[in-house]
Amino acid sequence: MEMQREIQVICGNVSIPNLSGFLKSIISIASENKVIIQGLNADLIAGERHLHFAVGKALRAIAAGRNIAKDPGIEIMRYASGERQIERSFLIGLHEGENNAVFVLLGKMDNLALALYAIKKLIIEKPCSELLAYSESKRQGILSVFGITDAEIEASGEEHIPELVIERVALADFVK
Repeated sequence: MEMQREIQVICGNVSIPNLSGFLKSIISIASENKVIIQGLNADLIAGERHLHFAVGKALRAIAAGRNIAKDPGIEIMRYASGERQIERSFLIGLHEGENNAVFVLLGKMDNLALALYAIKKLIIEKPCSELLAYSESKRQGILSVFGITDAEIEASGEEHIPELVIERVALADFVK
């Protein structure tokens, strides 16, 4: 797979009455525009650095042929969730109902522009800096998905939860 591709990220609120139907429309936007699109639950992203770090790790794994998932979008999700197992990484994906969503798109610039335009029709766009930022309201979900313990928080401090998440992403290659 040729990897000289651009990365774009778009965030927003989306109401998903039927997850498989929504994912089908995302897949068709991706295939029509020859791009890769991966949607993630922004409420489980511990800041922009978490997302960028995970995307970088996934792309390097793919470039080196070390990827576990065949689909680059799933590989991004796997790293973002800090999981080795693909099935478990779906915890960080979109769900039915109201979502704060982040979509990571990979492809050639012209194709990305068209795909972004199509996604903007499905979501209420919000600044990623706002939706991805770590906040108290994300705390419980993040602790539970990433298995962060009270002992770890006690040792490193409440303000270091995003770093603990990034550490999980860094270890996704080795764990379990």
